Amino acid sequence: MTRLSVNINKIATIRNARGGNVPDLLKAASKIELYGAQGITVHPRPDERHIRYEDVRLLKPLVTTEFNIEGYPSRSFLDLVIENKPHQVTLVPDPPDALTSSAGWDTISNKAFLIDVIAELKRAGIRVSIFIDTNLTNIEHAAQTGADRVELYTEPYADNFPIDRDAAIAPFVEAAKMANKVGLGLNAGHDLNLDNLRFFHESIPSLNEVSIGHALISDALYFGLEKTVKMYLDLLK
Repeated sequence: MTRLSVNINKIATIRNARGGNVPDLLKAASKIELYGAQGITVHPRPDERHIRYEDVRLLKPLVTTEFNIEGYPSRSFLDLVIENKPHQVTLVPDPPDALTSSAGWDTISNKAFLIDVIAELKRAGIRVSIFIDTNLTNIEHAAQTGADRVELYTEPYADNFPIDRDAAIAPFVEAAKMANKVGLGLNAGHDLNLDNLRFFHESIPSLNEVSIGHALISDALYFGLEKTVKMYLDLLK
């Protein structure tokens, strides 16, 4: 089964736009789980422009499904993760001022750094996934860092899907085969949506988890949060 983890960054963005606590991030997370999602994802950035570090601390005892914290492994991020011990941490190579994740790790030039970081996280009992593109060499070397999974960066698939879906999915199928070959679990995320998710899922049966935020929260403005979560879950059946 492919699990749906909902990234709630955009709910925090709306809250922060006005200050206060509307919408209530914790209530939204609980409702998303109630509606059937199998995970909650957050990405606390250093400037706390959406998810705040304190949000992570408040969500930890509240989340009853899988809690996934993603981010660049700075010292402050690692301390936060180890303090709160989520089920999974997803490491991304974003610089602090990045608008959103836009590339995967170069696991060759960053291998020594990733080995040290991942070893520290695994000593804390946390499953580790690293954000990666479809470069087969990077995936092969990802297995040598100690990571448990890779999360495929799917924006190129989403961009090319309306043009030629078979060509769009092809490198991701090969990436999934490589991940399976080297013993890595497989997650995916970035710009997956109601139009392109089913084909991606059907093409990659070994997919463990998708993390979806921007599209899902945007769709909830039209369809409502409960219906939207269920629409995405239906695509993963």
